[in-house]
Amino acid sequence: MESDNEFRAAEREHRSLLSSVEKKALLWLAPRLPKWVNSDHLTILGFVSLIGVGASYWYARLSQAGLLWVIVFFILNWFGDSLDGTLARVRKRQRPRYGFYVDHVLDACGSVFVFGGLALSGYMSERIAVGLLVAYFLLSIEVYLATYTVGKFHLSFAMFSPTELRLLLIAGNLALLVHPYAIIAGKPYLLFDVGGAIGIVGIGVATLWSIARHTCYLYRAERLS
Repeated sequence: MESDNEFRAAEREHRSLLSSVEKKALLWLAPRLPKWVNSDHLTILGFVSLIGVGASYWYARLSQAGLLWVIVFFILNWFGDSLDGTLARVRKRQRPRYGFYVDHVLDACGSVFVFGGLALSGYMSERIAVGLLVAYFLLSIEVYLATYTVGKFHLSFAMFSPTELRLLLIAGNLALLVHPYAIIAGKPYLLFDVGGAIGIVGIGVATLWSIARHTCYLYRAERLS
């Protein structure tokens, strides 16, 4: 095991559309939380909220009220998932290895519930849901490998981060309450299938671009004589 003195946390890179606004909001919220609330509580809240998102999407098959519950749980997920690290830094109670590992392994597990719920919701086909889950995992693997090898942890891609994606899904849920279909070339398609297909392509392009960029960087950094 690497000792605490040898460990160096990766540089965080966050350049999303809302990153500056979000940072100010988190720095305002963190000092105002009760003292009995700690980062672990917030991490657990973020994970349980993802389970709630998945369960609500499943319930949406029976009632549109499930779509509204999804929005509630996405807001709770943002609160817990985004604020846990900020709270630790504000209180100077950082545990960089523990925090990074637990936070992201729970995000990965929680994503299974989210995409599983979407697949069972009736608003997205199973193939698109599975495709999104695979694309998400591939991008996550690339991010974590780059964090270790390059020393930079990318929290956003092409001006998008989990916060912007949550907002897109919330907007999509509101649109589903009005009309669950998109008309393309005169044919109806599930709105979330169209959005999901676009998401798969977008995540795929981001993953390939990151792989190419980091491979070239590492090749130049470790060029053999």
